Amino acid sequence: MPEAPTIDGANTTWLLVSTALVLLMTPGLALFYGGLNRAKGVLNMMMMSFSAIGLISVLWWFYGFSVAFGTDVNGFWGDPGAYLGTKTFLAETDLWGATTENPSGIGIPLYVFMAFQMVFAVITVALISGAIADRAKFAGWLLFAFGWATLVYFPVAHWVWGGGIIGGDIHALDFAGGTAVHINAGAAALAVALVLGKRLGWPREGMKPHNIPLVALGAGLLWFGWFGFNAGSELTVDSVAALAFINTQLATAAAVLGWIAVEWVKDRKPTMVGASSGAVAGLVAITPACGFIAPWASVLLGVVAGVVCALAVSLKYRLGYDDSLDVVGVHFVGGWIGSLWLGLFATNSVNAAISDVVGASDGLFYGGGATQLGRQALAGLIVTAWSFGIAWVLAFVIEKTIGFRVQGEAEVEGIDIAEHAESSYDLSPAGGGTGSAFAMAGIGTPGGAAPSGASPEAESTEPVSAKVAG
Repeated sequence: MPEAPTIDGANTTWLLVSTALVLLMTPGLALFYGGLNRAKGVLNMMMMSFSAIGLISVLWWFYGFSVAFGTDVNGFWGDPGAYLGTKTFLAETDLWGATTENPSGIGIPLYVFMAFQMVFAVITVALISGAIADRAKFAGWLLFAFGWATLVYFPVAHWVWGGGIIGGDIHALDFAGGTAVHINAGAAALAVALVLGKRLGWPREGMKPHNIPLVALGAGLLWFGWFGFNAGSELTVDSVAALAFINTQLATAAAVLGWIAVEWVKDRKPTMVGASSGAVAGLVAITPACGFIAPWASVLLGVVAGVVCALAVSLKYRLGYDDSLDVVGVHFVGGWIGSLWLGLFATNSVNAAISDVVGASDGLFYGGGATQLGRQALAGLIVTAWSFGIAWVLAFVIEKTIGFRVQGEAEVEGIDIAEHAESSYDLSPAGGGTGSAFAMAGIGTPGGAAPSGASPEAESTEPVSAKVAG
């Protein structure tokens, strides 16, 4: 007779901590993207990440979790009513993975698993925003995020992890989100960037990162939170979680070295932006593979991802698409590298679930032939086509109806003020003056008098919003 349902304290605690770590990644992404952006658009960039936390969390609770992890309906989505937000799941039997034979499942309350997967959905949507920096209306972004999450992310999560066509039928591997998160978001980012077009002045004008320390801080928070992203995806406290943890660190460290090596060869100068971007590229690439490959293969993967992604970011100049913050070059390309890596280096010797649970095979270099490589490629192609197609249609419809791209004047003057009535930095002179530093000090104007031609009547008496500076 099965034992009574029991919560596993260790597994539950680890998943709660992992959930908090992954949630921290989205503010980290906001800092990373914000630093890479120009000063006049940093708040709009951050708002897209923070709004994703609000919008996607509610959608996930209400119906997204059901679509992704409800009982499979047809291989494409789960039962939308399985975990509908109008229901509650607080009974002692409401444990994730519970069955009649095993009423405890893995000992984790359903709401804990729901919250863990919720923050995955949040950051996946937020990733897309980096491709459309400086030119997207905030209302258009919210509408796009709503549509893309509903039509793409929720179903794709089901395909990959919820028993749908990719995990259940094709038997492709994805430990923590190479296809479901990074290929998915990267394909959508390319589509939206194409619909919105290039930023005014790109690529003739220099559009360098405005705050490199902010970039490094954001990358550091992403690196920190990614341990919850990857190791937490094992859901339990065991040796595979430890493997995912060490593989995440090794691949990311190696990718930093790979990226700055490319910079050293090409430009003779390694950069902080390059090291930060290399870290993110390594984190992206190891995500699908972290629990399925040996540590030595993770180091090699990191080097390859760092080098290839560093080269891939220049594709936008050759092909003419304006992916503002290199979502395609880092997330799309990095996600593909990590996913295909499984077809080469996945091995049951480190995780028996490859065959026992997923029904997949060892990689090419472990005697499995090219079967798993083909599965990984097919999964990536399916997600790429679906995400790109739906994102393009959504962005096109939004642009032709309410408008997705801001007016040229707003883009030139600064999208932060145009869309949010805020600016990121107070660039006004100390003391509220509007003249030069000499004039403020009274130099060249007897007694500190106003410059010639100025009159008190010419000054505006309208109050200035405290949010708008500069």
